[in-house]
Amino acid sequence: MKKLLLFFIFLYSFNALSQEHAWVYLSDKPDSATALANPISILTQKALDRKAAHNVSVDFRDVPVDESYISVIKSQPGITVLSKSKWFNALHVIGDPVDITALNSVTVNGATIVSSIDFADDNFNSRQSQTQHQNKHNLEANLTNFTYGSAVNQTTMIGVEALHQHINNYTGSGMTVAVIDAGFPNVNTMNGFQRLRDNGGILGGYDFVDRNANVYAYTGSAHGTWVLSDMAGFIQDQFVGTAPDANYYLFRTENAPTETPLEESLWVEAAERADSLGVDVINSSLSYTTFDNPNYNYTPAEMDGNTAFITKGADIAFEKGILVVNSAGNYGNASWQIIGAPADAAGVFAIGAVKSDGTYATFSSRGSSAQPTQKPDVVAQGQASYIISTSDAVVTSNGTSFSSPILAGGIVCLWQALPSFNNAQIMQLVRESASQYNTPDYYLGFGIPDFSLALAEGLSVTEFQNENVNLKVYPNPVKNQLTIQIPSQFDEVRVRFYDVLGKKVIDTKVTAINQNINTSAITKGVYLVKIEAEGLAVTKKVIKN
Repeated sequence: MKKLLLFFIFLYSFNALSQEHAWVYLSDKPDSATALANPISILTQKALDRKAAHNVSVDFRDVPVDESYISVIKSQPGITVLSKSKWFNALHVIGDPVDITALNSVTVNGATIVSSIDFADDNFNSRQSQTQHQNKHNLEANLTNFTYGSAVNQTTMIGVEALHQHINNYTGSGMTVAVIDAGFPNVNTMNGFQRLRDNGGILGGYDFVDRNANVYAYTGSAHGTWVLSDMAGFIQDQFVGTAPDANYYLFRTENAPTETPLEESLWVEAAERADSLGVDVINSSLSYTTFDNPNYNYTPAEMDGNTAFITKGADIAFEKGILVVNSAGNYGNASWQIIGAPADAAGVFAIGAVKSDGTYATFSSRGSSAQPTQKPDVVAQGQASYIISTSDAVVTSNGTSFSSPILAGGIVCLWQALPSFNNAQIMQLVRESASQYNTPDYYLGFGIPDFSLALAEGLSVTEFQNENVNLKVYPNPVKNQLTIQIPSQFDEVRVRFYDVLGKKVIDTKVTAINQNINTSAITKGVYLVKIEAEGLAVTKKVIKN
């Protein structure tokens, strides 16, 4: 089953089935102490700043794999090194099983450098828990007015326009996203990304499959181009992505004609690169379940958030402070049915798909009791989603490949508005804003989120709250009259109402004698009510019915 989450059939050829894939875990990193003492030597300043802002420590996993160890492994008979992972301190190799097993005896300066080997084919070994490897090292102004055109439904369904149109213009500015996908042809020339290029929004990219920096050269798949358009695309009065002003790195890890375990390792490499560059959000519209060689296949029971290499890598990305958004998959109508890796990870925000009317799209992969957390997390429009094609045409396509970036763009803008929140807090805000938060299921998860509600909730909790003051605000929800019972030590307080766009709609005072505010003139919706006096600063979220 192909992991590109579309209903396309690919013709492929693969000449390496005679060799086995394996992950070779190394015993140590000889220069780790020196690197950790000087973290700027292994991470960018933006990465260090992001980690510091979210209390994420720099640890052994941030240190690159030792190059001398890589050279020694490469020199062994019959071994080809295809990928490396600093997080796992591991190499992805192919070769004859006998040659791979022989790596257990490789030494440098008399010391064994391989701690364990995990074959992709379970016939050669029993899968090991990755924690076994980790524990060896004791790891620890002006309103934006967009005309959304064809993209209006998929944008307004989840309330992203409230972020864009907010008085502070939350359109992704200052946030950094890594798009890990299959190919990005024409992104460097299309009119649909001209605005992004003019703003310097493409920070770089890398093709991990072909091992070169020309991420636009591969033309075998335009999947990454389509996915990027749902976040960063812009055609005046015709189309607006959900995070048009964010910065982006483009990483190709998927080789469309084939399905091999190597692609899992390349994904982890890209995530590690993203972390070192200070990326805030990863969007990944990829999924892994079965392979060209059936001996490598996962089983549905192994979609348990703990087994797949890519799943374990995605959880480390979460630990590093990155918010990973991943499409749930398009297996709902297939025999597989359930969500694939890495969306099964507890630390990954798994996105299912709905139709334009908000009802379940039957192809969308479902959650399962095998998974450690509620899956999918939430949903967005994935059936008849609008994208920009490589010829700059606005067209529709189906797949959770598109509900994922549509939703990811909203998360980027929300996090821009709430920079003090960490990745877990942002994810929870979005869950709590969703349409069936109190009654989640395996089809829609917590439901369709409303980013205007998530923003209001986030802004309300970030304001200073005076917990020692006996202040009552009722009824909530309110219709025509809100009562604010102020503490006895205050003669009066100032009360201001702000809508979800940050616009002030009421500015008045409340006294001990006159505690009521007429709310009949304001429209239905969510409001932040700021109540202030000398020594008092409280913000409440109030819903007007």
